[in-house]
Amino acid sequence: MTYLKFDKRQLINLNYSLEREFIRSNRAGSYASSTITYCNTRKYHGLLVCPLEDLDGEKHVLLSGIDETIIQHEQEFHIGSRKYPGVYNPLGHKYIRDFHSNPIPTHYYRVGGVVLKKEILLAQDEERILLRYTLEDAHSETRIRFQPFLAFRQIHKLNKANMYVNSKYEEISSGIRMKLYNGYPFLYMQVSKNAEYTHAPDWYYNVEYAEEQKRGYDYKEDLFANGYFETSIKKGESVIFSAGTTEADPKALKRKFTNEVKKRVPRISYENNLENSAQQFYVRKGKKLYVTAGYPWFGIWGRDTFISLTGLSLSRKDSKSTKTVLDTMVQELRGGLFPNLGIGSSADVNSVDAPLWFVWSVQKYVYDLGSFAKIWTTYGQNIRAILNAYREGTTYGIKMRSNGLIYSGVQGKALTWMDALVHGKPVTPRIGFDVEINALWYNAVMFALEVAKKARDYDFIAEWKDYPELIKKSFIDTFWTEKRGYLADYVDDEMQNWDVRPNQVIAASLPYIMIDDEMRRKILRVVKKELLTPKGLRTLSPKNEKYVGVYEGGQEERDSAYHQGTVWPWLLGHFVEAYLNLYGKEGIAFVEKIFYSFEEDMTSAGIGTISEIYDGNPPHHPRGAISQAWSVAEVLRIKCLLTKCKNKVD
Repeated sequence: MTYLKFDKRQLINLNYSLEREFIRSNRAGSYASSTITYCNTRKYHGLLVCPLEDLDGEKHVLLSGIDETIIQHEQEFHIGSRKYPGVYNPLGHKYIRDFHSNPIPTHYYRVGGVVLKKEILLAQDEERILLRYTLEDAHSETRIRFQPFLAFRQIHKLNKANMYVNSKYEEISSGIRMKLYNGYPFLYMQVSKNAEYTHAPDWYYNVEYAEEQKRGYDYKEDLFANGYFETSIKKGESVIFSAGTTEADPKALKRKFTNEVKKRVPRISYENNLENSAQQFYVRKGKKLYVTAGYPWFGIWGRDTFISLTGLSLSRKDSKSTKTVLDTMVQELRGGLFPNLGIGSSADVNSVDAPLWFVWSVQKYVYDLGSFAKIWTTYGQNIRAILNAYREGTTYGIKMRSNGLIYSGVQGKALTWMDALVHGKPVTPRIGFDVEINALWYNAVMFALEVAKKARDYDFIAEWKDYPELIKKSFIDTFWTEKRGYLADYVDDEMQNWDVRPNQVIAASLPYIMIDDEMRRKILRVVKKELLTPKGLRTLSPKNEKYVGVYEGGQEERDSAYHQGTVWPWLLGHFVEAYLNLYGKEGIAFVEKIFYSFEEDMTSAGIGTISEIYDGNPPHHPRGAISQAWSVAEVLRIKCLLTKCKNKVD
């Protein structure tokens, strides 16, 4: 069965097909991405995009794309596609007859009597892209030509024609190797059978990326084509083109391709696609395992890692990956804080909530295993360091006040997940007592006491046992009012902010909460009425004068809308958890509608995955990154919450 499938009518309609992209990543941190017609519309698109640790640690586009040409009777049919000012050239999309993505992206082209199948596969544990071309049908002698287009630049930048490019190449087994600039690795381009290579270096000017133009960025790039490979191909024969940062054995490419396909999870259902997508966010570096926040432009983010981890791994019964990620990330803990963006000495440690989400992810890991054995020994020191740092005070004004609540923030910084900046100023600064931070704080203290009790750490218990009651009383006094029936979003020394935002659902969803059932019912009623959409929770009620319902325009316009009405799927996990905890079996039918509302997204934006954000206004168009870790993770977690609730009913 083929689940992700597009027909000729859809594929040749560029208004339709250019808005649908595929993404494939591997454990080495590389990815391949383009539209379903292979016409790149983003600077982030490319067939081989690799992290280059020895250069700058960022991802770099090495191979932007390949133009293929089918040759019969001395006639050439170009099946590639690029956009130049005012024109698409070549017009390869008009030859596409079918596309599916089970288990790997597969295109069928028809040129006269020729039917060519093209499959793309990213090797699992190395920086290598493999493209397999199979001649399904032909009635006369056929040749195929491969013309690589090279970029050799960082993903956030664009290439311009220059005099520094190195066009020299070296012959290797069934191919060549070359690198455009010093500091880069060689790119090894090889064919699985004897192919003639013609060196014809040239620049192709003003390739346009429509999505970058929409986003207000520079959108024109010059790409370098070194030459082309050409070989004959017979009916029923397969030829593989390989591009990687190490040399391959051409004779083993067919076997390697077949073996790699066998490792792929079939994409034959909605749930199956979610599970497949979840695996793509893991990046292994030696014995360490990280989570990439999203594709194509996100890196390793502490907050996103801990929020995503439960859904990505535990929902797939992969507790081993959970622990490996936790063990990897604890090495990044400094002064009681985790990095918000990046890892190592250059990381930005400016997140007030990442450490508390770490405790939550450990908590979920423990509850999923059903065992507390060795948890305090393994993570107790880290949890104590976090709690002590928050109590005694750490950077960015993060400190527990005398009322037991956490106050955080300094001018010019945004420390919570609502961290968009415009002209260097936070759109939603939220300096003071933040509702979700203090909900997470209470949960962390309670969980620490729970584990310490089982570990018989009586000194810790004696030190912290009186805090929960103080925190709970102060939380209710600070954030709740019966008149409004929902929680304030944040409170500073002068005022309570009563903007209706989704952060309060976290205070209603955690394992340890400070509100009673009646409060939770009222909160969920307000959130459901003003924030809930089929694609997630709005970040601000449409009734608010600051609400922005569409996420579009230049960077300033988009950042201004990011947390002022834009919809985020990840928040649904906490809404659903709170809802099912309150209503039990009565809430199952309602939550199932939420879960299945994303099935239609499997064939839009990033196919087979879930986008970062959506417009606040209907029809809630997908926006942002085409595949986001916590979006996929929390939808998977909703599935688990449903299963758990149903099992209780049964």
